Amino acid sequence: QVQLMESGGGLVQAGGSLRLACAASGGTFSRYPVGWFRQAPGKERAFVAAVSWSGGSTDYADSVKGRFAISRDNAKNTVYLQMNSLKPEDTAVYYCARGRQWGGVASSAPGYDDWGQGTQVAVSS
Repeated sequence: QVQLMESGGGLVQAGGSLRLACAASGGTFSRYPVGWFRQAPGKERAFVAAVSWSGGSTDYADSVKGRFAISRDNAKNTVYLQMNSLKPEDTAVYYCARGRQWGGVASSAPGYDDWGQGTQVAVSS
C-alpha cells in the first residue's frame, strides 16, 4: 500500500515562494499521474495542478497558472509543486494524490485513488 507524504508547507508573506514535495513510500510514482489539491477552511477540496506519469504533460487550475509549477523526479519517487508570487487566497491545506496506473492527467478528485495527509500553507498579507 503506497503512502504519500507532503512536506514544505509553512507561513510566508504575500509575494513569497514555497516548494512543496510529495514523496511516495511502499509503492511507486513512476507509472502514475500525480496531482496537487488544496482545501481552504469552509471550502471544498480544489484542483491545483497535475503531472503525467512521464512528466511530459501538466495541467493547472486557472488561479495558479503562471505562478505554480509542478514537476517530478521518478528516480526519487517525488513530485514537487513550486509556488511563486503567493497570495493570501492561496492559504490552504495542500494534498498530493496518486492517479491511476498509466492513466492520464485528471483535474478532479475522483481521478485519484491515494492521498497524503496534507501540509498547511499560510500566506500573510
